[in-house]
Amino acid sequence: MMATGTLNQYIQYVERMFRTANGENLARLLSLRDDHINNKNLRSSDIATLVEGNCVAPLDEIIIYHLCCVQALSVKDFMEAYHHQSQCVAAVVRLLQAQKEENWSLSLMYTVCLDLRLVAQKAELCDAQSNGKILEKAAESLLACFRVCAADNRTADEDTKRLGMLNLVNQLLKVYFRINKLHLCKPLIRAIDSSPFKDQFPLAQQITYRYFVGRKAMFDSDYRSADEYLSFAFQNCHHQSIKNKRLILTYLIPVKMLLGFMPAKRLLHKYDLLQFWDLVTAVKNGNLREIDHVMEEHESFFIRAGIYLIVEKLKITAYRNLFRKVYLAENTHQIDIVSFQAALQIMGQVDVDSDETQCIVANLIYDGKIKGYISYQHKKVVVSKQNAFPPLSSLY
Repeated sequence: MMATGTLNQYIQYVERMFRTANGENLARLLSLRDDHINNKNLRSSDIATLVEGNCVAPLDEIIIYHLCCVQALSVKDFMEAYHHQSQCVAAVVRLLQAQKEENWSLSLMYTVCLDLRLVAQKAELCDAQSNGKILEKAAESLLACFRVCAADNRTADEDTKRLGMLNLVNQLLKVYFRINKLHLCKPLIRAIDSSPFKDQFPLAQQITYRYFVGRKAMFDSDYRSADEYLSFAFQNCHHQSIKNKRLILTYLIPVKMLLGFMPAKRLLHKYDLLQFWDLVTAVKNGNLREIDHVMEEHESFFIRAGIYLIVEKLKITAYRNLFRKVYLAENTHQIDIVSFQAALQIMGQVDVDSDETQCIVANLIYDGKIKGYISYQHKKVVVSKQNAFPPLSSLY
């Protein structure tokens, strides 16, 4: 009905949903993704005058800002739309603060906050000078909602607004990753991890949360945690959500490889991630020349996914696998540095000298990837007689 009704009918219907505490329908009627935004009857040059006095506060403000935003979107004025949606969120914050011992309006909060993020992204694209400032400002509006929810700690568990925290955190994580402000994620992660509702949030929200926290752990070089979070996200993601599973695997695969677990080709084929297969083969064989070739060939994919530097770290694993081959071929626990140097040169690193080779070996020893020491006097690497090259999976 709202896709064709008059403005007055729309206001009456919205108010009815508000008075009956019908959060789901109220959220739909104030969503920028609902069909009613195409209803030209809801557009007017004097929305404020038409709405004020026709419904209770602060619902009147919410409706006014929503319809002003709809009007701005209809003429593709995304900056104006962003400003109106930001004011709409602020009005919802006032509504949340006024509501005690109830959380039925969380659906409305989720909707206006998601819409704010999406409108802010469009506004960013229209302003070359913004450089993330619009989205960062939008995040401040989302944080205002988050603070209201986090502070509601005296209400009964079933009515507390704290149940809305994870939805907001996920929105904020999406913003911070987009504008590359990952340090701002820390207090949010701490708040969720210490929440008594940590395991009670909807599974879909938990999956999104762990996906982003896993990515952050990966960038922090905490590969064990990254593996745990991303694996949870992948295993619990709906089996038909191929796109989302592929997205998770884009980060989980390099993390697993750094931990010493190589993916099967059938998995990569299933999720259209064969960019990794030649890399897997090259790392296993210690083929440094092939790694450089793969990284060059799929450079745009790795950069777009934000994993280029992570993938480059797999060279360290390739060095370890190459030197293990040398160790097995020589069948001795005292290996000349020149043997490792020759192996590097065969694999395409023709300019590598003795000092650089010693440096690579020293780093592998320091990381625990080789058990042993360098005898600089004799220019030999003396490796342990037991487990000279420990499995990578045992190191983290």
